[in-house]
Amino acid sequence: MAFLLKRGFEQPELTEPWAVVESAGGTPVLVSEEYGTITGLIHDWDRGDDFKVDVTLDDADPADYDALVLPGGTLNADKIRTNELAQAFVKHFFETNKPVASICHGPWILIEIGAVKGRTMTSTTRIRTDLVNAGATWVDEEVVVDGNLITSRSPRDVAAFNAALISALES
Repeated sequence: MAFLLKRGFEQPELTEPWAVVESAGGTPVLVSEEYGTITGLIHDWDRGDDFKVDVTLDDADPADYDALVLPGGTLNADKIRTNELAQAFVKHFFETNKPVASICHGPWILIEIGAVKGRTMTSTTRIRTDLVNAGATWVDEEVVVDGNLITSRSPRDVAAFNAALISALES
């Protein structure tokens, strides 16, 4: 399972789903723009831990992964959405109907690739208007599953997010 992110991601939105995927027997892979480490944040302002990048977008083949997780974090989500390789990577999961799980600000890249129109979704309230303007129906729920798309509002909803993610992998 691919986790696509860059520096400034909301750390619990990586670490908690990562641990659940591992405990379910999956192999999570951190995909980012360049090799090295990237730093997480806690609540967008406190410095978190550093995490090793497993593969770069230049080398990652989305066909190698059964699902995609898009953690939030304002800085991460705002930067990754403008990367054309990241956009192409994410599009593959929609074209092949593989599960995509996105939390908090993570759906910004889904807006960029035109994947939210007609979808029912949730997110942080800070990007509600962005999603609605892009054609999504926004709801204030801890987790929303619409076809292959799983969305949640914030780290406080990560348990429900994780349960939906594991359920999607099992089906």
